[in-house]
Amino acid sequence: MNKEPTEFDMALGSGIAAFESRHFSIAAGLLSPPAETGNPQAQYRMAIMAQNGLGMHENQPLAFKYMRAAAESGLDIAQHGLGFMYMEGECTEKDAAQAVHWFTKAAKQGLAGSQTTLAMMYEEGRGVKKDQAMADKWYRMAGFEGH
Repeated sequence: MNKEPTEFDMALGSGIAAFESRHFSIAAGLLSPPAETGNPQAQYRMAIMAQNGLGMHENQPLAFKYMRAAAESGLDIAQHGLGFMYMEGECTEKDAAQAVHWFTKAAKQGLAGSQTTLAMMYEEGRGVKKDQAMADKWYRMAGFEGH
């Protein structure tokens, strides 16, 4: 059963297309309403634009709010992004344990970048107890041979 796309669906699709083609001010206008109503794809992209001042003024609190909301909804790339915010202290205070928490969520969904970052954090003991066996496990999951 094919349902007609709603105006909301079309705005979201057009906003994502504008984001992907780097028309950020158009994307911000189209993605703001779906982000506000809880769409994780829109929230993730709004977070990127707000964090980097793309198509809008840089707004770190807004970037954190949207990245966290998208991450909490289960979007793997947003979980990775939130992990990085915590790891680097961007848009929020540095918190290695929170970074590990969010990288783990994304890594368990198969995101290789999160698996690799998590492996390094276990290897270095950042935010977790140093654990080479866990580091090796995550490196293997990310596709690195010999770990």
